[in-house]
Amino acid sequence: MISGTDLAWIDGVANLLLVEDERDIAVPLVMFLETEDHQVRHAENGQCGLDEINKKFPDLILLDVEMPKLTGTQMAYRLLIEDCGREEIPILLISGVNNLVEVARKVGTPYFLAKPFTFDALAAMLKKALSERISPNPKELPEGKSECRGGRVSKS
Repeated sequence: MISGTDLAWIDGVANLLLVEDERDIAVPLVMFLETEDHQVRHAENGQCGLDEINKKFPDLILLDVEMPKLTGTQMAYRLLIEDCGREEIPILLISGVNNLVEVARKVGTPYFLAKPFTFDALAAMLKKALSERISPNPKELPEGKSECRGGRVSKS
């Protein structure tokens, strides 16, 4: 069954949330994504990203890894574990960290791009992520957490 949020990206327009602390990276990304006819909201760190998600669920989150206040990995875990119900939102990691493949594995997302990347690479990865819509499935959970059951977190 297709929900209302799924219909947005069928027409090529997606509601995206960019969580990126570096303004010199965020501004051109927002401009590019808007020229691709996407609706884009920007958050400057993981905590602001969570706040934006509480206002409206995006179709996809573009998430930096290294940020102040709440890192991308911490934000992803909060979405997946503490805030059950948001775990269906696909995550595209965008980062310059050396171990991006390992971080993506920990977060459980198949979608990641190493900085620097081209707009063409971003467009191709976005198209793939929005069409496949694979939800994150972390291989490991943060210490003290087991799984989400009925909207609640079970502690180990």
